Amino acid sequence: MKKIILSFCFLILSNSILLASDEFVISDIRVEGLQRITEGTVFNYLPLETGDRVSSTNMRSAIRELYKTGFFEDIQLGRDGTILVITVRERPAISEIALSGNKALKSDDLMMALHEIGLTEGDTFNQLSLDRVQRELVKQYYSQGKYAVKVSSTVSRLERNRVRVSINMDEGKNARVRHLNIVGNTLYTEEELRGAFETTTTNWTSFWTKDDQYAREKLSGDTEKLRSYYQDRGYVDFDIESTQVSISPDKRNIYVTANIHEGEQYTTKEIKLAGDMVIQESTLRRLIMTNDGDIFSRARMEKSVENITAILANVGYAFANVTPSPEIDRENRTVDITYYIEPGKRVYVRRVLFGGNTKTKDEVLRREMRQFEGAWFSQASVDRTKIRLQRLTYFDEVDIETPQVPGTDDQVDVIVNVKERPSGSFSAGLGYSQVQGLILSLSINQDNFLGSGKKVGMSVSTSSILKQVSLSYNNPYWTDNGISRGFFIRYSDFDQAQANIASFTSSEGALGMNFGFPVSEVDYVGAGLSYRDTSLNIGSIQCIDFDPENPLICTEFALIPIPGDPLSNSLDANGNGILEDSERELQTIQGDVNWSRDSRDHFLNPNRGSLHRLSMEVAIPGSSREYYKINYKFAKYLPIWRRLVFAVKGNIGYGDSYDNYDDNLGYVPGPPAIVAGNCDIEDVVTLDTGLPFWEHFYAGGVRDVRGFNDNTLGPKDQFCRAVGGDFKTTGTLELAFPTPFLGGRGGTRLALFVDVGNAFENISAWDADRLRASAGISMTWQAPVGPIIINLAFPLIEKDGDETETLQFSFGAGF
Repeated sequence: MKKIILSFCFLILSNSILLASDEFVISDIRVEGLQRITEGTVFNYLPLETGDRVSSTNMRSAIRELYKTGFFEDIQLGRDGTILVITVRERPAISEIALSGNKALKSDDLMMALHEIGLTEGDTFNQLSLDRVQRELVKQYYSQGKYAVKVSSTVSRLERNRVRVSINMDEGKNARVRHLNIVGNTLYTEEELRGAFETTTTNWTSFWTKDDQYAREKLSGDTEKLRSYYQDRGYVDFDIESTQVSISPDKRNIYVTANIHEGEQYTTKEIKLAGDMVIQESTLRRLIMTNDGDIFSRARMEKSVENITAILANVGYAFANVTPSPEIDRENRTVDITYYIEPGKRVYVRRVLFGGNTKTKDEVLRREMRQFEGAWFSQASVDRTKIRLQRLTYFDEVDIETPQVPGTDDQVDVIVNVKERPSGSFSAGLGYSQVQGLILSLSINQDNFLGSGKKVGMSVSTSSILKQVSLSYNNPYWTDNGISRGFFIRYSDFDQAQANIASFTSSEGALGMNFGFPVSEVDYVGAGLSYRDTSLNIGSIQCIDFDPENPLICTEFALIPIPGDPLSNSLDANGNGILEDSERELQTIQGDVNWSRDSRDHFLNPNRGSLHRLSMEVAIPGSSREYYKINYKFAKYLPIWRRLVFAVKGNIGYGDSYDNYDDNLGYVPGPPAIVAGNCDIEDVVTLDTGLPFWEHFYAGGVRDVRGFNDNTLGPKDQFCRAVGGDFKTTGTLELAFPTPFLGGRGGTRLALFVDVGNAFENISAWDADRLRASAGISMTWQAPVGPIIINLAFPLIEKDGDETETLQFSFGAGF
């Protein structure tokens, strides 16, 4: 047998190299068979050159070195006299790589992985690399629970020694967890233990949440959650003794069994601090979440480490280490915890650098910075800077890095990288809302004018009920300390009757100036002054179409703007149903003050934080009508689980006049004169004795109490038309989550909601029995063509005469 092997080796070598007896001195080297590879590349790797003496040893070495390049399938060495002849057959080049069947893995990610392995278009094809790719793909799919995956490849020969590599992935279906069993638990039920698991058995929500799909990483994470569950409750010796995972023959069902040892419960005996106390020990102890005698909790111990590390980072110790050392006394079932503190050197910021802001000037970002150059490093200041930048409207993403300056141990740089979004637009627009109908608009808006952060806007819009043109300007940093200043001028024609509001139309021109004053990081105070010139065009509501089966029921109303024709009595302060000429032309000088506190982490889709906004408008003495309006809005966002966000929102508005404008005449209208359906008598108002009717609050609509027609809730006149009131209150509970299959990309969010509220004649008229409520689901999408809101709402509390809508939507478009 040994002779056969030796003979075989001899035959192979005889075809590739010269025998020792054929030794010669190389006078020249000739390479044959090259197509893509240059002679220079061959000579670069060849360990022989002209003048060398050829031997069997260095010939074998030459063949090995050339094979190592991976460029050649076959290499032959020969001689032509004293010329060394190298005959090669090149491996083919990869002309194209085609992927098919991959859904769980992105093609871009796969191409990057192929490049790292050495399988790239233009490179030399190597079958071993392709085989490795197939094995790695199968492993990757297995890790995602796709055990039925089949990966195949095809290599097609092309002209000019090229190949086309096709990789097909038949992913199959995910293996699903059919049984998840925990053995050894006596203290807690399986339902309690599995409550925090990401992996669950198949249930009625699995088609959406995919929580029953098996993945090795998910199961590994769940076992750690199980360990934490026990150790957070004092069971220090808890152990997962084994985990068995079995798969059905068809590779579609997974059965998981975890065998656990619970152990005994331990308490915390003593807590100690050791190391360099650069902060008073009493201050540090207040940050520790556990007291002597408490049940031991690993989570509280880790949270204590986070708290101490954070406060050290806030005073310059950016690289502090806090190490907890639990000493376990198994005899007495107690734990002593010592926190070893190594603050390191105090660190200051050398430079603040910006990247990604190709349009926005550095100074716009720098004025939002709360971490300054030359100052001690503060993690809280860095975090606050990120929030402030995220709340600007012209950045999609904000990322802040704090690398240590090379060669130092007490300096860092703060590098702010942003991804800009388009902040300006010139657009002709098309939109639709169920109140305004078709909306046409032309606008020029720039939230970041010339990269300065200033806002400039001009817009013109027209619809069946509203025609408006406006110009605006705002400088958020009119002064270096953050005082803002803005101007606006506006003209509008508004048909309230078509908007379900009341039987009048208004034309208004306005101009004004406003200022804003930052009080703290989250508090802001504003003030403004404006002048408004308003013209009211008022007539009576008349029936223009009756029910053919019952001529006493009107099916369509119209506002007939005839001067002197009686107006709905409830809208006329002197009670005679007619507005005099002096009452139709109104001049108002309005003062505005407002306060806001905004701690939200994002201006568009916040996940945490709150917003408070209190505003007051006053028509100052000397105006045609003297009145005031107060409005308070509130929103609180709480992350509750994964990417679920719970929100509580509220809005309260109140207004009244202080000019005693014919408020005591006491005219009382009769019962409803024209009825379309039913009109709830409790909502028929008697007289406008507070706010002027054109300043009333209204409720109902796509952004208010959803499920009810826009502006139809609240007091009504004797013609059963909503006229609004002096007082309004609404509230909302929402559970927001990313849109399935999109993961929240593109600014999409869904929200389950419950709305409640109404408008009332005044505060004394507020009655819980008159509140309306609705529930449903809402989708908001920041689409490229403009914001889209779609509501599917169902009234929970409604009364006869209420106008309801199940599907409500509003959108705008630019082109």
